[in-house]
Amino acid sequence: MGSDGQNWYLGLSYDQWVPLSVAGPTPAARYKHAAVTVDGKLYIIGGSRNGRYLSDIQVFDLKSLTWSTIKLKSGVLPATSGHNMILWENKLLFLAGHSKDVSDTVTVRFIDLQSYECGVIETFGKLPVARGGQSVTLFGSKLIMFGGEDQHRRLLNDISVLDLDTMTWSTVETMQTSPAPRFDHTAALHADRYLLILGGCSHSIFFNDLHVLDLETMEWSQPQLQGDLVSPRAGHAGVTIGDNWYIVGGGDNRSGVPETLMLNMSKLVVSVLATVKGRDPLASEGLSVSSASLDGENFLVAFGGYNGKYNNEVYVMRPKPRDVLHPKILQSPAAEAAAASVRAAYALTKPEKLDLSEREDSSFKEVHVDNTQQSLLAEISALGEQKKALESSLADIRAENADLRNKIEDVNTTHADLSKELQSVQGQLISERSRCAKLEAQIAELQKTLESMQSIEEEVQALRKEKSKLERDMDASSVQKQGSGGAWKWITG
Repeated sequence: MGSDGQNWYLGLSYDQWVPLSVAGPTPAARYKHAAVTVDGKLYIIGGSRNGRYLSDIQVFDLKSLTWSTIKLKSGVLPATSGHNMILWENKLLFLAGHSKDVSDTVTVRFIDLQSYECGVIETFGKLPVARGGQSVTLFGSKLIMFGGEDQHRRLLNDISVLDLDTMTWSTVETMQTSPAPRFDHTAALHADRYLLILGGCSHSIFFNDLHVLDLETMEWSQPQLQGDLVSPRAGHAGVTIGDNWYIVGGGDNRSGVPETLMLNMSKLVVSVLATVKGRDPLASEGLSVSSASLDGENFLVAFGGYNGKYNNEVYVMRPKPRDVLHPKILQSPAAEAAAASVRAAYALTKPEKLDLSEREDSSFKEVHVDNTQQSLLAEISALGEQKKALESSLADIRAENADLRNKIEDVNTTHADLSKELQSVQGQLISERSRCAKLEAQIAELQKTLESMQSIEEEVQALRKEKSKLERDMDASSVQKQGSGGAWKWITG
């Protein structure tokens, strides 16, 4: 769409993606970049294109619909892909990601939006291992990092926290079942208490599960979603507005996800807002989506991605205003039921403890235990022994399951590697077929040239014959002239 002045967004329909007609030059197409909006401007940093990491800083003005490039006045920003960017005070914090600058631990850099100076921030504590494809979520004055893939392609599911006041890293120990190790997932914060993790992938599996970490108790749960189905995906992007989490794009290495989803984090209900067709840039992996406030109204802004080709279009959506619900996530029926089931299962694996503070009668009374009570105690003791035996069997089964999972993971990894090799061989075969077709075309052209040369040779032979005949005629004429000249001399002599 074109820009009707600088208030073009006021005429947009709700819940529909619209491509923007950009004035002037545009940045290079890319994916796995980092994006954030500040004061009506979209900042894009780094990314990847054709296997090459990028380091440029691009800014899109959502009022004038024009791109510009920022030149740093000091410092160097390394070419990076699969990183995260967070706005903190008047700086953009730039951390993690894959880069040719080898580092064993996560590096935190900053870009000052006023002076355009760049540098490395010294951090302390237990620094997390370097990685890419992780999620980083702002929680008060802390950054929560989850998962990712390290430099040796090892998948991670750890939680590290960076205190932005002290720039100190710490590792968090969580309870209950953690999400499977993954990368290229999305994360969101709800009600200043719950960290949500959605989707992502391992080296062979694409996920569509939702995991919730209670940041007060540090317990994981896996509530069931209601509403529309969420297909497995990785490389998708998400942004929250109020209680709603908007999720765009992603894919499974075969096709992109065409639906834009809205997940109500209070009700845990998923709705499809929009659907695109074919290889649309919005059905891409590695795209970005941000929330921009224009004249007090929130808009979604999507950029980049890869779906068979690299993209650099800008799309906007005007989300329809929705009622804000105050209940927290674990108060919804689905989430509370899931959390209760997890807590119940977990309770079986640890000894019972009596909380005497919650008794209605805190005074102790002498109780005479009769035979019935003694038999009940005996049964309880027997059940306790059975419980221990079952727990031992359960531990053995879990160990066997873990071994089987490892073997399956190895087989899936081998299958993935073989699939990549097959794709490479198929690509080479296609290239060779193309080269053979070109050679056949050249041979056909040479044959045509050869046929034309044969006709030319025949014409040359005919000309040679005519020449020979002409030469013989000339020789005969010369002999006659010489004979007539001799007779005349004899007469006159």
